[in-house]
Amino acid sequence: MVLEKVIDIIAEELSVDPSDLVEDLDADSLAVVDLVMSIEDAFNVEIPDTEVENLKTVGEIVQFIEEHQGQ
Repeated sequence: MVLEKVIDIIAEELSVDPSDLVEDLDADSLAVVDLVMSIEDAFNVEIPDTEVENLKTVGEIVQFIEEHQGQ
């Protein structure tokens, strides 16, 4: 469920086809800020600025959410 929701958010924020989200997100800094805010709102998590640079793939984002959701 987390994976599907993350993919939907990323696809919407970056205006890409969900099937294109395989490896690196390849997003500019403004898109990343918007993306982080959407993910934080959708999953009720806070992603520190120091962690954002480490979240480069969909899998890394999903793992972060699963580890920090509800904390």
